[in-house]
Amino acid sequence: MKRFAFQLIVILPLIFSQLALTAQDKKGAKLKYVAEKADLGVLYVDELEPVKMDIEFTNDGDEPLVVSSVRGCCGTRIVDYTKKPILPGEKGMVKVEFRLAPRAHTISRRVSIMSNDSDGLAVYLITGEVAERNDAAFGSELNTSAGPRNN
Repeated sequence: MKRFAFQLIVILPLIFSQLALTAQDKKGAKLKYVAEKADLGVLYVDELEPVKMDIEFTNDGDEPLVVSSVRGCCGTRIVDYTKKPILPGEKGMVKVEFRLAPRAHTISRRVSIMSNDSDGLAVYLITGEVAERNDAAFGSELNTSAGPRNN
């Protein structure tokens, strides 16, 4: 009996340390965007069209990635997204579209993907600027027929 107890004392720590090392190697599902964010640059009010874009991501983990929901803010419409499990190394896609207000403003949109990634929520940023097109520099159009006032 003493010999059996001794063997347990020696073998059990080895088994537990092996299990701990195996658990550390496992990453699970991991959502990673192909691009960190989308910068639309400067768009002009007189050329605005609805914005349509595909947001690509990969499963960088070692288990299938399952997307449970996708949400867009500020009137960003989620047209479609990958609903089947995404195997490790494979890509998924979210198709979005939105309209921009025909006035000068900064663009700041977010698309949020909820999945079985250990981080849970992955946020994708869409930035840019809508500007008025102004061909003439400010103050360059002077009325030469108008002179100084003499009061």
